Amino acid sequence: MKKSKMLGEAILNEEYIELLSDIKEKIKRSQLKASLSVNRYLIELYWDIGRSIIIKQATEKWGDSVIETLGKDLQRDFPGKKGFSARNIWRMRAFYLAYPEDIKLSQAVAEIPWGQNIMLLEKIKDKGQRFWYAKSTIEHGWSRAVLWHQIESGLYERQPISKKSTNFSKTLPSPQSELAIEIMKDKYNFDFLTLGEEYKERTLHLGLMEHLQKFLVELGIGFAFVGSQYHIKVGNDDYYLDCLFYHLKLRCYIVCELKIIEFKPEHAGKMNFYLAAVDAQLKHPGDHPSIGLILCKTKEELKVEYTLQSSNRPIGVAEYQLVKSLPKEYLENLPTAEQLVNELKTSE
Repeated sequence: MKKSKMLGEAILNEEYIELLSDIKEKIKRSQLKASLSVNRYLIELYWDIGRSIIIKQATEKWGDSVIETLGKDLQRDFPGKKGFSARNIWRMRAFYLAYPEDIKLSQAVAEIPWGQNIMLLEKIKDKGQRFWYAKSTIEHGWSRAVLWHQIESGLYERQPISKKSTNFSKTLPSPQSELAIEIMKDKYNFDFLTLGEEYKERTLHLGLMEHLQKFLVELGIGFAFVGSQYHIKVGNDDYYLDCLFYHLKLRCYIVCELKIIEFKPEHAGKMNFYLAAVDAQLKHPGDHPSIGLILCKTKEELKVEYTLQSSNRPIGVAEYQLVKSLPKEYLENLPTAEQLVNELKTSE
């Protein structure tokens, strides 16, 4: 009988016993190191288990049933220890195949939790993108839920902001200019808002303020909210900034203006005025020059580039995207909440 068939029944040959003993020893050694760095040693352990399985399958010509057998034996020998189910062992095998080089060389991957690693492995095929999300997870302290949101919203593809959509390199010193470009996104995703086909700037603004926490998450790490419709007085006139933030890394104020139309050159002129006022009235001696962020429905990069060439204050122009509500004709045909409740009561 072939070994692959024997594995389906009960594996008692010396090679399997050697593999099982080897993995058990690795688990025990890892447990001793756990007090020093629980996550890192766990990730390295899982990578090592995956490597051991791949090597044995290649040399002994074992089939897939060895995974199921290992899962049962390891759960029996390490009762109460999570992570040794057949499903998770399959993931360890896939984890090694994704990073066949020494895992110690992939610092970011080794330092994020296993759950986040599996999410990256299953959701993203490109290794470069996985490393980027892993590094961002460490830098920003993303939970699994936040990481999921960032992947689903295509964060990697949306940043950094296009250099043609800013004048940072001309108006900010290095490395402040490079950091500002890295922090700003080219397109912001406000999928937590549901607006109709036609909406006003006030509606957009109120929606963002109602979901301020999600708005801050989308803006990124370092944005501290200062105020909405922030009042400044210049001469005898009153002005109100849509949103005012202070960025903890850039060490400067960020004035955010919301536009529900395509970018127009006059938007930059107004932003220049606001930035001059904020620098004069709010900026402290230790702060860097304030930055303007104009969020528009759409933008033409050439138009933005030409406009910002003549501006002497740092401004970035980005787009935003929304998940719009259903058209009116569909909404009219949907049952109301009261109708759904009555229907459920009827069916009981």
